[in-house]
Order: sequence, then C-alpha cells, then structure tokens
Amino acid sequence: MNRRKFVKSGAALGALLTFSNDLFGNNTSRRMVKPKNQFQLNYAPHEGMFKEHAGEAIVDQIKYMNSLGFKAFEDNEMRNRSVSEQEYIAKTMAKLGMNMGVFVAHKIYWKEPNLASGDKTYREEFLNDIKKSIEVAKRVNAKWMTVVPGHVDLRKNMSFQMANVIETLKQASEILEPHGLIMVLEPLNFRDHPGMFLSESPQAYEICKSVNSSSCKILFDIYHQQIQEGNLLPNIEACWDEIAYFQIGDNPGRNEPTTGEINYKNVFKYIHGKGYKGILGMEHSNSVSGKKGEQLLIEAYKSVDDF
Repeated sequence: MNRRKFVKSGAALGALLTFSNDLFGNNTSRRMVKPKNQFQLNYAPHEGMFKEHAGEAIVDQIKYMNSLGFKAFEDNEMRNRSVSEQEYIAKTMAKLGMNMGVFVAHKIYWKEPNLASGDKTYREEFLNDIKKSIEVAKRVNAKWMTVVPGHVDLRKNMSFQMANVIETLKQASEILEPHGLIMVLEPLNFRDHPGMFLSESPQAYEICKSVNSSSCKILFDIYHQQIQEGNLLPNIEACWDEIAYFQIGDNPGRNEPTTGEINYKNVFKYIHGKGYKGILGMEHSNSVSGKKGEQLLIEAYKSVDDF
C-alpha cells in the first residue's frame, strides 16, 4: 500500500469522526450544559411562594416554579377562581408538563358541626359541592380534592358522628367513582383547628376502610400529624394503602423544611423508598420574606431531597 495515501486517508477519516462527534453532540466540551433542577419527589408549591421573583400573576409564578424544577402546582382556592382563570392555568400547566395538586372541594365548617351531625341539609350541601368540584377537576386536570368533615357535634356520641360521616362519604364516593376522581380526607391538628371531627391518621384510616372506595383516601399532612400524634414514619406505614396525597410544613412555624423539628430528609427518603409517585403539596409559608426567603426555600428543598 502507498504509505502517503494511507496517511492522507487516515487523516481524512479522523477529521470526519471529529465532525460527526461535534454534529451529534458527542464532543465533551459541547455537552457541558448545566441541567435543569431535578427533584426525586413531586413537590407542589402554592401561589405566592415565589411572587418576589415571578411577580403577582399566578401564571407567571407557575412558569417560574417550573423553571426551578417543580413539576406540580397546588391551589386550595381553585374552586373559587373564575372559569376563564381555571382554563388559563390549566392550559399553561399542560404546556409545561405540570400536574395539578389538590384544591378544597367544599365549604368547610370550622366552628359548627355539619357532616358529623347527620343533618340532611348539610349532607346535600356537601354532595352538591362535590358535584360542582367534579367540573373544576376536569377543567384543571386535577385528580384529587381535599375534604374536611368539619367540627364535632358535641351533642352526639362519637360513634354516631362517625357513622354519619361515613354515610355521607359513601354517597360522595358514588358520585366521584365514575369520573376516576379522589377526595382526600385531611386530619387537622388540635392546636391550629380545635374541635374538628377528623384529627388523627388512624381515624382517617378507619373511615377510608369503612367507605371502601377508590375515591376516598387520606391526605397525610405531615405538619398536622407531627403536632397531633407524632410517630410519623410508623403511622405513614400503617396508613400506607389508604394514603393518596401528602402535604408538607415544618413544626413549629409551618414553614419550609429545615426550619423546625421534623427530619424531612428522612421522611422524604422513606416516602421515596416506598415507591410513592404522587404529589407532595408545599402547604406552608416562607420563613423569611422577600427574594432572600424564596431562595432559602429553594435551597431547603434541594437539601432535604438529597438522599
């Protein structure tokens, strides 16, 4: 073989390979692009958490959340927004590939009994709210809606109250099941919400087992249950097959993880290890105001998600 021709052909081949590597992205220097933030669990911020960076408009806030790596959004007040705003939010989230978290499905009675009383007027009001919330859920591509059974009825035995709540939730489940939607029951702590019928995770578990429906599950709010009962990981384990949703907040203060006593890194590691693919709503405030506080919140979630 002619040595000169061999060297020339070899050089040409080398140049071609270099060009191909650059063209198809195999060149190391061209691949050094900083990746987008990624979280191991699907955390969902609320409106207002990043308004100092993103502005007052809720859609701009959602876009900013997405730029930070958050793939879900939670909005307790979604039911009370106009139809046009609901549709605009849903359209924006669909374009960004984001999921909708919970919204509150009905009027909550904070100081007087409603579902626990067994009163037919209260029951019909609740069921009508559930029917209306189906349309909201479809409009915003939501799967879950929050339900709080309301205040205790001090004139009735607790067992009668339990039967009244279960019967109402059975009827609500029959309404929700054909649509594949889930109401998630949220136990609330005695300190922030004294006198509420539903306060503990075992109680929520008992109700869900009694209702026996895929449309009636537990919203395990880690903040509320730390105050009410503690023993977080064993109670999450005991309730696992009925939990459909989590919410987050540290105690004391109900601010972002790392600001209180809850070891959120261990809690999140446990939930992740169980194979949880759902949403964890960030239902808390920022411990520090302004842009600094928003940055601290981001850093806190990066920290506790690093396991």
